[in-house]
Amino acid sequence: MHHDPDLDEPTISYREIPPPPGSSPDLSPASRRAYTFFYRLGELQMNRPLTFIVVAIALVVGSLLLAFRLEIRPGFEELLPKSRESVQELERVKEHTRGVSSVFVVLEGDDTAAMRKAADAIAAEVAKIERPWVGSVESGLHEARKFLQPRVGLFASRAKLQKLRDDIEERYEYEVGKATGANLEFDDEQPPPLSMKDVKKRFGIDQEAFDRYPDGYFQSKDGRVLVVAIQSGVLGSEYDKGHEALRRIREAVERVNPASYHGSIRYGLSGDLVSSISEYTAINDDLTEVGMWGAIFIIGIVFLYYLRGRTLVSLILIISVGVAVTFGATELLIGQLNMATGFLFTIIAGNGINPGIIYMARYLEARRLGVDPKGAVRLAHRDTWLPTLAAKSAAAAAYGSLLVTEFRGFRDFGIIGMVGELVCWICTFAFLPSILVMTERVAPLDSRRSGLFGLLPKVTVAGTRFGTPFALLVERAPRVCTIVGGALFVLAIAGTVRWIKHDPMEYNLENLRSDVSARAEEQRLGHLAEDITGFVGADGMAILTDRPEQVPELVERLEQKRDAAPPDQKPFSRVHTLQDFVPGDQKAKIPILLSIKEKIMLARKQGVIKDQDFAAIAPFLPPEHLKPFDIHALPDDIARAFTERDGTRGRIVYISPSGNVSDAHYLFRWAESYRHTELSDGSVVRGSGRAVIYADIWAAVLQDVPRAVAVSLLLTLVAVGLAFRRGFASALVISALAVGAVWMTGALALGGVRLNFLNFIALPITFGIGVDYAVNVMQRYRREGRGGAAAAVRETGGAVVLCSLTTTLGYLALVSSVNFAVRSLGIAAVVGELTCVLAAVILLPAVLHWRDSWANRRGVVTDKVADA
Repeated sequence: MHHDPDLDEPTISYREIPPPPGSSPDLSPASRRAYTFFYRLGELQMNRPLTFIVVAIALVVGSLLLAFRLEIRPGFEELLPKSRESVQELERVKEHTRGVSSVFVVLEGDDTAAMRKAADAIAAEVAKIERPWVGSVESGLHEARKFLQPRVGLFASRAKLQKLRDDIEERYEYEVGKATGANLEFDDEQPPPLSMKDVKKRFGIDQEAFDRYPDGYFQSKDGRVLVVAIQSGVLGSEYDKGHEALRRIREAVERVNPASYHGSIRYGLSGDLVSSISEYTAINDDLTEVGMWGAIFIIGIVFLYYLRGRTLVSLILIISVGVAVTFGATELLIGQLNMATGFLFTIIAGNGINPGIIYMARYLEARRLGVDPKGAVRLAHRDTWLPTLAAKSAAAAAYGSLLVTEFRGFRDFGIIGMVGELVCWICTFAFLPSILVMTERVAPLDSRRSGLFGLLPKVTVAGTRFGTPFALLVERAPRVCTIVGGALFVLAIAGTVRWIKHDPMEYNLENLRSDVSARAEEQRLGHLAEDITGFVGADGMAILTDRPEQVPELVERLEQKRDAAPPDQKPFSRVHTLQDFVPGDQKAKIPILLSIKEKIMLARKQGVIKDQDFAAIAPFLPPEHLKPFDIHALPDDIARAFTERDGTRGRIVYISPSGNVSDAHYLFRWAESYRHTELSDGSVVRGSGRAVIYADIWAAVLQDVPRAVAVSLLLTLVAVGLAFRRGFASALVISALAVGAVWMTGALALGGVRLNFLNFIALPITFGIGVDYAVNVMQRYRREGRGGAAAAVRETGGAVVLCSLTTTLGYLALVSSVNFAVRSLGIAAVVGELTCVLAAVILLPAVLHWRDSWANRRGVVTDKVADA
């Protein structure tokens, strides 16, 4: 050895640089063929660095062109496979429904008359917008009111109408007889008084329902809020079209200028189309913000470790290539992102940078010891390809384990994660050496500089020693570390068992949605609009029958299920059909109604009924030309919600909830009540919607997670076994992983974390990602030899800690997400990262150090560490 005064570190002899293939077998890695490949690859990279850099640039450009085509689809149905019956049925309902999205223009002001004029003007202006942006628009149920008022008596039973006719006739005759003196004797049993309030009640008139829409307008009782309801032919998931539809509607409202009718009038938009677009925009903004924070965290910690700009830039370039290629491949393999995979950018960046960190640490270590750039590249190739490949293979296997699941949220996550792990490893060994060679040509690491610019490289040449505190702990207290770690392992097992026993699942759906506090005004307007219009909102579920003739029996079967349930277990409250607006036995009722009208008119003529009372009942009296009607005669503002895109009426049935739709327990009960109804002719009517979709998601998760965890563990064992071959090293690495995983579940149990369909992913991927750290520490320990556990942590352990920190910070960025489910994934994954890295850099080396110290004290001869 000799001393380089500039680097202030001992240097190694050039004879320690790996020679070409075929020479000294003592310097050969485990696989001579792999060593030959990496030696030749290194020669190409050092001799033609620009070629590799040009290839990297071409890959990035091509990948980004593909990645920019990716769509984000945040709907729950995107988490299930298209083959699922519930997903197919939901798509069928969407295809047939005419008014697929709603938009409410909510007017608020002090002048009711002015608001009505403004609402009518807005409805007229919005109606000029062509389909599909606007399918229909209305400021109230004017046509429905006009149609139903004179026909309201048809909804009363024939027996009640007959009784009402007889009572009116009897009272009329009594009053006429009394007025003419024809009643010669005092009649103690005189007919009851002819009260118009009672007549309207017996007529079947629900005055409260008619008063709900004053003069037919969607208006609040105090007249200070008025709603214009718009049905759009654009799906909430069609975000570009949705933005365009809302833009056209806003422009139409602005042209009307509601404030010009009265200065107090202001307006806002709400409805499910507005909510969908807002949610999509929030998710896009969220992805950008989470990605930005993830990048800042990762870049910051990498710079803090190396304290060198060139090192930071090199690693950023490499991970940028890897992430770009990953998402370019995602477009080819999947074609879209969902709420489970949309945040994988930071996860892949945080974990995919790890091979580069390990490679860079070994390269800089060699340069610090005086090896020239080419020799340092050869050493970095030789010493890091196997442990990093084993680690990335295990991580890829963990992601790949998700492919055995049916749950699409898991499968897509697994595909992207698996591709990302392997692509980032390939990009590291394909392009990082060439980048290092080029930077060395521009500004060699060992160039002599004076002053401040010369001092910084000397101070930072070895980077920040992240591994030193752990190495000191391992050296000074290996026994304590081992015992404490084992005790925590036992306690974590007990906590995990108790956690599982008490059902750790999350059943409050409010904890899985996005934080809408920033959209409080939109939520307020939405509640106002739904309360005033009475429209079946997002909570109502639509069922599409094959034929209108199936509807009566379907309603009967559904109501039988509801009525058979205990009072506190009712699965739903009501079933709504278009047929509800068509009364039965019309031919028999019409003569009775006309007779009632005739008696009332005679009573008014004779003065038995006062003009004021008659004015209250007159709008509800049947016209002389009253005829029976069916669903096809109903006005559009009644039939619209039950009318399909092709104009077919009467096949759509709505079912409204009776419980809290944010409670998964109730949602499951509701879904089971209508997802499958068999009719007497053997046909089956299927239902879907959010309730069924979410129930299927949970069923898929509960079925798939145990399988994914088992496959992940098996593949991790195989990857570790192939990397180390011998049983002892593999057993220690797997043991460290097992301890880390159990510590993780124990910590989640201690924190009271609830599991959901997203943070469940953290369980299987923890095996593959968590084993990364133990693999690298063990690989370095094997090279150091017996007694080298502390040195392994001090050198490679620092890079391992950095690897864990980048991955942890990538997960930690998810905690800033507006979506609570994504936050929970970040929390669970961070816990897994921390427990696995602590097991790798404290417990594993402590066991090795204690074992070696024990062997040294007793003079025990162990196997070669390299074969351990």
